Amino acid sequence: MAPIPAAEVDVTIDLVRGLLASQHPDLADLPLELVAHGWDNEVLRLGDDLALRIPRRELGARLVRHEQEWLPVLAPRLPTPVPVPVRVGSPSDGAHGPAYPWWWSVVPWFDGEAVVRSAVDERRTLARPLAAFVTALHRPAPDDAPVNAYRGVPLAVRDAGIRERLDAHPLPERAALLDLWDRLRTTPEWDGPPLWVHGDLHPANLLASPDEAGTLALSAVIDFGDVTSGDPASDLATAWLTFDAEGRREFRELVSRAGVADTAMWDRARAWAAVFAVLLVTSSDDAPQLHAIGAHGLAQVLSGE
Repeated sequence: MAPIPAAEVDVTIDLVRGLLASQHPDLADLPLELVAHGWDNEVLRLGDDLALRIPRRELGARLVRHEQEWLPVLAPRLPTPVPVPVRVGSPSDGAHGPAYPWWWSVVPWFDGEAVVRSAVDERRTLARPLAAFVTALHRPAPDDAPVNAYRGVPLAVRDAGIRERLDAHPLPERAALLDLWDRLRTTPEWDGPPLWVHGDLHPANLLASPDEAGTLALSAVIDFGDVTSGDPASDLATAWLTFDAEGRREFRELVSRAGVADTAMWDRARAWAAVFAVLLVTSSDDAPQLHAIGAHGLAQVLSGE
């Protein structure tokens, strides 16, 4: 197994405070706390109402630019809050503040806990709002929408990668996963127009809070760095990554009722869930929550539809 990708820049509190002082001085004295350490970005809470997304790798920096450009376009059509940037930070050569090579964002802080921290059976109440979210998001994208080589693409594009990863990290489930993959990867490709796709719709990127009845309610969908256009099946993989069988049945029924997802779409979504689960379980030794998502996804994918 392996850890998450190494940082290319050491994002420290001092660095971030210096960037704020030089570019957004009215925010520079607010309390600052590192709260999440992701594959591509560090997330810091800024005061009570704001957060910062600071890339730690060049790849993440390119993805932050997609969020800055497209979240203001997408947000008005979505039924769930998303982190539309309220300020934009620019690269700095060090002449006026600390040197930092990439764009970064100030975004709203959303109350709620990452869904990955909740018990799986408690997540069933999220099936309806998450189905409403993907139904609203999965609309035709414009010609200049981002294109991501790893999301929203035909399954054939991911074939060599998943085989190489399973060869490099032989999991106990390897034979069963390959049997399932070989059955699903020949599913007919998406032949509709490219639709908007979140790209990373797993339970670490869903926030929820208890409602008045004490059940989980979806409070925000975050991390649109992989936002792209293409086949929405890669988003629907969340049916296996987030839910148990009961929650998945409700989610699938609601999404299918909206008219986009047919049997082939769900077969591709299950294959995508296998891809994401293998990636997470083999690359998150130092990120236990991501590893847990991968392990849950593997069990759900192999347990049946």
